Amino acid sequence: MAEFDFDVIVIGSGPGGYVAAIRAAQLGLKTACVESRETLGGTCLNVGCIPSKALLHGSELFEEAHGGTMAKFGVMADNVTLDLPAMQGEKETAVKELTGGIAFLFKKNKVTWLKGRGSFVDKHTVQVGEEQHSAKNIVIATGSSVTPLPGVDIDNEGGIIVDSTGGLALDRVPENMVVIGGGVIGLELGSVWRRLGAKVTVIEYLDKLLPGMDEDIRKEAGKIFKKQGMELKLNTKVTGVEVKGKTATLTMEPANGGDAETIEADCVLVAIGRRPNTDGLNLDAIGLEPNERGQIVPDHDFRTKVDSVWAIGDVIPGPMLAHKAEDEGIAVAENIAGEQGIVNHAIIPNVVYTMPEIAGVGMTEAEAKADGHEVKVGNFPMMANSRAKTNREPEGFVKVIADAKNDRVLGAWCIASLAGTMIAQIAQAMEFGATSEDIAYTCHAHPTHSEAIKEAAMAVRGKPIHI
Repeated sequence: MAEFDFDVIVIGSGPGGYVAAIRAAQLGLKTACVESRETLGGTCLNVGCIPSKALLHGSELFEEAHGGTMAKFGVMADNVTLDLPAMQGEKETAVKELTGGIAFLFKKNKVTWLKGRGSFVDKHTVQVGEEQHSAKNIVIATGSSVTPLPGVDIDNEGGIIVDSTGGLALDRVPENMVVIGGGVIGLELGSVWRRLGAKVTVIEYLDKLLPGMDEDIRKEAGKIFKKQGMELKLNTKVTGVEVKGKTATLTMEPANGGDAETIEADCVLVAIGRRPNTDGLNLDAIGLEPNERGQIVPDHDFRTKVDSVWAIGDVIPGPMLAHKAEDEGIAVAENIAGEQGIVNHAIIPNVVYTMPEIAGVGMTEAEAKADGHEVKVGNFPMMANSRAKTNREPEGFVKVIADAKNDRVLGAWCIASLAGTMIAQIAQAMEFGATSEDIAYTCHAHPTHSEAIKEAAMAVRGKPIHI
């Protein structure tokens, strides 16, 4: 019988990797996690989810005090100024606390941190620095990195052309920021710097923002961001970026062809998506080949075609979301331990943490129809929700999509200040196979934003109360 150093080695300590390592250790498996950063947590905790939320929150506080709704409630703040280094410092504090928390959990659960980059020697052996470590099972959880824009060189240190990492670390508020890409990352970071004083222009190749979300949400989001002061250039592609001194000149043209035009900016944020991190893993050594999108394709249990190698998170197909990776991390550890780990990929919430927040789960209306469902849809505007109206947060709506024949909820989409929290109710209801009637007849506390979900569910049957 082969002897291994570990039962499980996880390559990568992002939300999928660290969760997989901790869960495997909890299940009694001797576990190690390979990570080359100085801190655990991967992109999400270090240069993604967590630092971006710190800046989003800080910028929201600044906007509230600097001409926001505080004055409507009689809270007068004169001579409001921005201390950007302090805001960036608070962001770093949050990152340090949370990444340190994972290091604590590794020690608590006896997970060994193998510091360095990992690559395969064979299907049971990983090279980390100068050392080799063996395991009965190896989990690939290496996450993703920024998709480059051909012909555009990122220089995060220079701060003129940056990706999401550089966009989180600017040491000044740009006068003119151009965001290339109208997806989640571009809109979140664009929102931060707009609130802090930048003039923000978003360039998106498609005809609407937020690809993949429900059509009604995409339309409403465009209206809201325009109202907030963002300039949106849709159906537009960037053909080149030239930097001279501290100014970038972008050349762009209509996506379907047409006359070119230029725009100048002192900061350009490239946010056109992310790609799986598989380079450097030496997958050839184990006969594992990514698909045409660079993804590793495992089976339902997250096992690859190499029986001792598993894969989760951003390196496999599906939405590149931290919470998806976390659930897969738990499931893969349980499957390795001989239990039954399951992730329902049909019910993965998606949230944009702008203000208002934008969230959805399940199918869009178009997807439901394309899947052969006859649907009934209920909409409820947040301006008719008593709590949102009282808080002066009237923008947005809730949309519930149900099967017309059996009333089962197929999806839900919403724009509201608390949309990211509200969507959890729909996700849980869908896991239990809820109908719109189930949600409509569930008592919701008053006054709360979540009452809008109840009313939207009532609207599916044509019986909302407050519209």
